Amino acid sequence: MNAVAPTPVLARLRGVRHHYGKTRALDALDLEVPAGQVLALLGPNGAGKTTAISLLLGLQCPDAGRAELFGMSPRLLEARRRIGVMLQSAGIQDTLKVRELIELTRSYYPEPRSVADCVALAGLDGLMERRYGQLSGGQQRRVQFALAVCGRPQLLFLDEPTTGLDIEARQGLWKAIRELVAQGCAVLLTTHYLEEAEALADRVVVVNQGRVVAEGSVAQVRARVSQRRIGCLSSLPAATVSAWPGVQDARHVGERLEIVADHAEPVVRRLLDEDPALSELEVQRAGLADAFIHLTRSSPLAEAA
Repeated sequence: MNAVAPTPVLARLRGVRHHYGKTRALDALDLEVPAGQVLALLGPNGAGKTTAISLLLGLQCPDAGRAELFGMSPRLLEARRRIGVMLQSAGIQDTLKVRELIELTRSYYPEPRSVADCVALAGLDGLMERRYGQLSGGQQRRVQFALAVCGRPQLLFLDEPTTGLDIEARQGLWKAIRELVAQGCAVLLTTHYLEEAEALADRVVVVNQGRVVAEGSVAQVRARVSQRRIGCLSSLPAATVSAWPGVQDARHVGERLEIVADHAEPVVRRLLDEDPALSELEVQRAGLADAFIHLTRSSPLAEAA
């Protein structure tokens, strides 16, 4: 039986430490971005996500440890030509038209994606002759995405890519990201929309105070939390249920009673005992958002803060 070849690692941080004055941003952080996958880098504000990306892009150098991009220094042009980048701040000339921006950016690469492909991926129909500064914030984000992908990157850095987008535009960008990954592109994604990470990520890394506190598939990270969400139609007062052992929260959302509990079985048993007329009972595992809150609040780092 032939051994399966390991997935190549396109970007890596090894034991990286970084400070801003006396403030520790990263503390012996290890991070790997494998080929052909979406890696979601999650954490609260100030956790070190932006610093980690800056080091991988060669915008800063670590105080200790090593940053690698395709096995090279991130500052080498050879490495940088193989990536696409969409950061939270873009610094794009307001007076240029969208068509001019795409054509200018394409000129930096030996085998760029066609203008038509860039337009289709980013949903820019009807915007090509508009000046960048005249676009809405959401439209500007779509232009930034087009510029990030026009060089056919092997690795795409997306830092909060759907901020400012409406639901339809966000869904379109998710579709484009999936298409790129299917073509072999790897993606390092940071987002505050945890449903976005849940929808797109093959792997999740949660950082807090500059360290990794959890990593794995979405399912593996969710499994770190034993909480369950219980929903039902019940006449029981939410305040009464909130006082039960093991119940973290209970409230009515419309007609439904929504409960967050450490373990489902004893709560469900008591619900049925105390309300024989209860109906439409549902029990769900904690979502990625629940796991994120639990991990960043209850990690030893958070407790020591």
